[in-house]
Amino acid sequence: MSKVKNFLFTSESVSEGHPDKVADQISDALLDAYLTQDPNSRVAIETMVTTNRVVLAGEVGSKTRVDHDSIARKVINAIGYDHPGLGFDGHTCEITNLIHEQSGDIANAVLREDPENQGAGDQGLMFGYACSGTETLMPLPIDLSHRLMKILAEIRREGHEMTYLRPDAKSQVTIVYDDQNNPVAIDTILVSTQHDPMNGLENVDQFIKKDIARVLIPRLLDSLSEANRSLYSSLTKLLVNPSGLFVTGGPDGDTGLTGRKIIVDTYGGWARHGGGAFSGKDPSKVDRSGAYAARYIAKNLVAAGISSEIEVQLAYAIGQADPVSVSVNTFGKEQTNLKAKDLEQLVRENFPLRPYHIIRELALKNPIYQQTASYGHMGRNSFVTNGIKYFPWEEIRSLRS
Repeated sequence: MSKVKNFLFTSESVSEGHPDKVADQISDALLDAYLTQDPNSRVAIETMVTTNRVVLAGEVGSKTRVDHDSIARKVINAIGYDHPGLGFDGHTCEITNLIHEQSGDIANAVLREDPENQGAGDQGLMFGYACSGTETLMPLPIDLSHRLMKILAEIRREGHEMTYLRPDAKSQVTIVYDDQNNPVAIDTILVSTQHDPMNGLENVDQFIKKDIARVLIPRLLDSLSEANRSLYSSLTKLLVNPSGLFVTGGPDGDTGLTGRKIIVDTYGGWARHGGGAFSGKDPSKVDRSGAYAARYIAKNLVAAGISSEIEVQLAYAIGQADPVSVSVNTFGKEQTNLKAKDLEQLVRENFPLRPYHIIRELALKNPIYQQTASYGHMGRNSFVTNGIKYFPWEEIRSLRS
């Protein structure tokens, strides 16, 4: 049998100024506003953004009211769309609000006399994944793609270098893997970034490419472990704005919709995805809370040394409290004698699986969601601000054997 050759795998990320991410951030900022005043709010809000216009739609069941327009404008301005020259301005954009009351049928499927019997807010399947190849226990291509976008946004906001940057940007990283799925090199880094008009300057893309190589790439490499930094070499290809000019961008250049970047939000395509989006949904929707629980489980199993790579699947039926299935895949990389059936039992004994218990253990009724709406929901550092814990599904805990 011939040996499997090296292969390439690519993941992408997008900036907070990407139109789909603008929509996600508005939806999650509105969710946070409801949860701040009424933690039991039931929220499912979708946002569409286009040239100087925002459309809000969805269903809400809450004891409180929020100022949808002012929250949306605050988000847009904070991203950097704050003057008319960008074709999308938080001060002047037109906002259409189509949000209405949540269906009583959905509420009845979730609520129970005994809160612990709370049903799943929808049917669906969710995947969680973790691997030992990065400090974040995330696949390397998506980890690097997110880092590029976060650092580029930092450079833009600092305003000292690359002062022509505008909010919209995308990154893409291609990794060379060996036949054991170990990364051996960074093959290609792609960065496309919106920029101011550069009238009179020829070869704008080459000018920006030099700045990316001089400013962005060194900061990326400084953020990496020595092992992953060594994967970058003179052979790594750098592509910058391959389409040429990128002046018109953001919602003026492309319509944005909530939930259209679910692969960017999770594992960059390296692990499977159940298809459900996150942003704008309160945690009674297992599309969101179940995916967070699955990541929580997978990360903790990898951190405990059970396997160097783990994928967890959970599946739910609307109105039912217990998952209809729990599956753990170690990809043959298990480092213990536990079999698949043993791992499923370990998961059931150590982790919350009912919606009520997931929400309680991870404190998912807190207003923590706008933070998740750019640069990925997984692989982030958990932190506490004003007594509220963000990204709690990223915490490592002890397991009972």
